[in-house]
This record gives sequence, C-alpha cells and structure tokens, in this order.
Amino acid sequence: MLVVETIARIRREHFVKGKTIKEIARDLKVSRNTVRKVLRSGETSFEYERVVQPRPKLGQWTNELGRLLSANAAKTSREQLTLIRIFEELRGQGYDGSYDAVRRYARRWAKEHGEATAAAYVPLSFAPGEAYQFDWSHEIVLLNGGTVTVKVAHVRLCHSRMLFAYPRESQEMVFDAHDRAFALFKGACRRGIYDNMKTAVEAVFVGKDRQYNRRFLQMCSHHLVEPVACTPASGWEKGQVENQVGLVRERFFTPRLRFRSYEELNAWLLDKCIAYAKAHRHPELAEQTIWEVFEAERPKLVPYVGRFDGFHAVPASVSKTCLVRFDNNKYSVVASAVGRPVEVHAYADRIVIRQDGRIVAEHSRAFGRGETVYDPWHYVPVLARKPGALRNGAPFKDWVLPAAMERVRRRLATVDDGGRQMVDILTAVLTDGLPAVEAACTEAIAEGVHSADVILNILARRRNPEPPPTIFTPAALTLRHAPVADCARYDNLRRTV
Repeated sequence: MLVVETIARIRREHFVKGKTIKEIARDLKVSRNTVRKVLRSGETSFEYERVVQPRPKLGQWTNELGRLLSANAAKTSREQLTLIRIFEELRGQGYDGSYDAVRRYARRWAKEHGEATAAAYVPLSFAPGEAYQFDWSHEIVLLNGGTVTVKVAHVRLCHSRMLFAYPRESQEMVFDAHDRAFALFKGACRRGIYDNMKTAVEAVFVGKDRQYNRRFLQMCSHHLVEPVACTPASGWEKGQVENQVGLVRERFFTPRLRFRSYEELNAWLLDKCIAYAKAHRHPELAEQTIWEVFEAERPKLVPYVGRFDGFHAVPASVSKTCLVRFDNNKYSVVASAVGRPVEVHAYADRIVIRQDGRIVAEHSRAFGRGETVYDPWHYVPVLARKPGALRNGAPFKDWVLPAAMERVRRRLATVDDGGRQMVDILTAVLTDGLPAVEAACTEAIAEGVHSADVILNILARRRNPEPPPTIFTPAALTLRHAPVADCARYDNLRRTV
C-alpha cells in the first residue's frame, strides 16, 4: 500500500518539475505502473481493502459456523445466543482458532443477510452511591414441570455495575425485590432511575414531573431514595440495566432452565449474580472485577434500614364457603369472617387477610391460576353443625393430622358415629390447642381406647388438675370439714384394673 508521502512526491515530480514516468520510477524506486496509476487517477491516497480474508483455522469450520448462525437467527430474539456463546459452542466441538476470526466471519455473514445496525447514544457517568437503575424483563422457565413466564426484576448499581435479578412482577414484588437487592448491597443509592411502570407511576406530566403511586413513594421514603423516571421511549437513560436484561437472559436463562419452586429459582439467580460479578472485569476500571469495585462503593451507599412492610392492599368479600378471591386464586378464611368485607395484604411470598384489624387467614402465596388454598382448621366450627361434611369436604381431602390424631381418626372411621366423635375431638383443638389434644389422643391410644368421650375426659382432667388429698386434723373435724368427692378416681381404678 502506497503511503501518502510517496503519492504526494510522485504528483509534485510530475506536475511541478515536469519529470517523466520513467524518471520518477527510477528516482523513487517504484514501478512505472504505480506511477501511472497515481497520475491518471488524480487520487491523493489509496486504501487497500482485502477481498478474501484468509482463515487457515476457521476454513474447515465455516459450514458449521454458518449453520449455527442460521439456526440462531431463526430463533426469537429472546432465545438468541450472543456471538461469544456461539464461539464457545464451536470451541466445544473442536475449533481451536481465535474469536476474532469468528467475529469477522459473522460480520460478513450478517451483512449478506441484511442485518441492521443500531442507533447511537450518549454515554453516562455516575459517582459511587449516586444512583441505581431498575427494570423488568420476561423470561421463560420450566417451573415444577410446567412452562412459566417469570417477570424478572433487575437492579443495577450505576457505578460498580453490581447486578441483582429477582423473578415476578407486581407492586408487592417490586417492594420485595428492592428489599432483597438492598440487603445484598447492604445499602441503597441516593437516586433510583425507573421507567414509567404502572406499579410506580400513576400519571406522566411534562418533562420529568410524575405522579407516583402512594405505596411506591412510601417504599422510597423508607429506603431514603429519590425516584427519577425516564423520559418515555428513552431507554438509553437507563442503558446499563437495559444491557443487564440482555446479559442475564443470554448468560443465565439460555437454554431454558428448570426449577421446582420460585424459592429455588431465587437462590440460584442470586448465586449466579454474585459469581458473575466476581469473575468479570469492570468495563471502565479494567484492572478490577465488578465485585471489587462494588466492595469499594459500599461505604458510599445509604445504609440499609431494614425491610419495608411491602404489601399490596386490596379489599375483598368472603363467600359463603369461607373463600376470598385474589389474583385468580382463592384462599380460605375463618368461618366467623363470612358476611363481612376483608382486606387482603398481598406480600411477595404470602397472603395475609384481615378483618376489623385482626388476622382471619394467612397462607403461602399461590402463583398459578384457578388454585384454591385451604386451611382445614378454618372449617372446624362449621363441622360442629354439619359433621357429615368431614367425609367429603374439599378442605379435608388429603388433610394430614398429627400422628396420634390420625390413628384415632382411622379407628373411628370403623365406628357408626365415628364422624361425629372425630368432629368433637377436632372442635376441642379450638379451645385446648393442638398440642394438648394430640397428647390426650396419645394417652388414650396407650390405654387401648379411642373414644371421643375418653379423650375429652382426659382433656378436662388436665384442664382442672386433681386437688391434693385432704388431711383431717382435730381442728378440721371440729370445724366439720367434710371430705371432697372426687369422681375422677374411678378412672384411676379402671386404669389399675
């Protein structure tokens, strides 16, 4: 390739000094064809563009690489792999060449297949502890054998790039995601950058003016965070967390993952975030890992003040079957709550139902659709009036009782009025407590009986212990104190026999 200085000298020698092509070629030690090309073209520089790129190691792998690129392009954007993942897959098949050769080939392949380029944005810079960014993404996993779309919350510290991801999207999940993230970071930033999500913003006005949700403002006030909403359709204002969405999807959720529960998914995702931060370099402070920069940023964070009582309150009514509907599922409440409105406090992992300031039900949260969550003890007062419902009642199907009570129930199932007797035993739990009734059933079984009358008698004696024996003295006889009758001694005599 001719340098610019040589081209300039050829042009001066010919057009200024009037030398011939032969003289110029002899003096500058270049070929006549080169001199002729410079003079005839009138160009002041020549750029060499290689038409064919030699690929000594990639050559035999081009067909396989082309197949991988074609298969990847045919997938939805959510399922597509990054080029580095394709390179790693090719390496796994035996390719020992460089990533640069794969990148050049993929660039030419993309041009041939009409891949578009992205727009340009303004880079942003943040001081330690200044701000974090928050966003959602939708990922597909196999949860407990079924395909589920989980809505993953992403929190990213803008300075250290420390990331946190947490599945499920709703207002109570927003609160729980912030609590978990700030507990991991051991603090919060002074500002939080959000898009205009409905769980936070109720109205968008001119400029940056927003009407935030009342509960969302309470959460920000609790953690001493100033919320800042992005301009609509300006994702670059929180570009770091936007990039994190793609990174988490490509690195963590591809290929499709399998979990038994949300708790298992949460724990796995937290471990992956920490492992990624410890293993990868900071994009700007290349001599340190993300985790090392994060550790240095921690003292600049606003100290973590503890969990926010992050529930989402919804009014509801109670059906005659003691059920409350929430989020496409039903939850049982105590029978005394029927006929009056209640308030559902939805947390990330549980449902608490209150009526007139008292808790009438508390359940683990169901995340499916059309599920009914029963607590059989809520229906025990109803059994006192309808003992026959114990056999076929939906709340009592697959009800696991303590071992001794379960043995009593199986024995009473062979008795004509066994259902009524079992209802009497269950009703006693409401007044005496489950441990006391379980102990009474254990004592009755040890004596070889399983009658409800015997068990209730044992409970009565434990509730009113036997008084100490009366000691008669001359003074007592003078005062005409009579001995106290104790019918419970007959039980002792029967036990002795």
